[in-house]
Amino acid sequence: MEVINNIDRFLGDDLKHTLRKGTKVSIAASCFSIYAYEALKKELEQVNEVRFTFTSPAFIADSFNKEKREFYIPKRTREKSLYGTEFEIRLKNELTLKAIAKECSEWIKRKVTFKSNRTAGTMQGMINLQTDDETITYMPVDGFTTVDLGYEKGNALSNMVNKFSEFPITKMYFDLFDQVWNDKSKLEDVTQEVAEHIPTDFDMMSCTTRIFHEKKGFPMGFRWIGSTGVITTY
Repeated sequence: MEVINNIDRFLGDDLKHTLRKGTKVSIAASCFSIYAYEALKKELEQVNEVRFTFTSPAFIADSFNKEKREFYIPKRTREKSLYGTEFEIRLKNELTLKAIAKECSEWIKRKVTFKSNRTAGTMQGMINLQTDDETITYMPVDGFTTVDLGYEKGNALSNMVNKFSEFPITKMYFDLFDQVWNDKSKLEDVTQEVAEHIPTDFDMMSCTTRIFHEKKGFPMGFRWIGSTGVITTY
């Protein structure tokens, strides 16, 4: 076992060494951010497939009531994190964001299957990597964001991750992930919803960015989040 402290050794850097052509990736995390994809884009383009489980409900049917404009905050926070958490705000113009979103959306369609926890129970966060000659597990993992990769500072007092490469240990985590992944009573496939949500979120984010830029005096390129991390529409 190795410990990645995300201070002088980053999870993202370690993944850049372990993600390679043909790798099968399984991720259980609370959220997914296109900034994390951007940080590992070169490596993620080489992998064979990615299975991603949202450890709490996200992108499931009751989150997509088109007539309801005040969204359920916890779910919407996880869904809006596609465009970055509050700690991933950065000065990027709309063209740059749109390019990243487009690349990520195309990668998702080619490589990724998303499923969401549909139960009231929570699942442990982890990243499992399988190649022809080794298996690796990183855990605990909260979200798949640049904060979790160690590239941005969050509000946690510590952000340490254990790296396991010993087969008896990794097998337990691989078996756990597979058991939950194949249980239709616990997970719901949301791949299409995530892929469709990316351009929708970009359009809405661009609109709300302009609105709050005008009304609040925020610099263009920033997304207003507030205390909840969500912009609600009416």
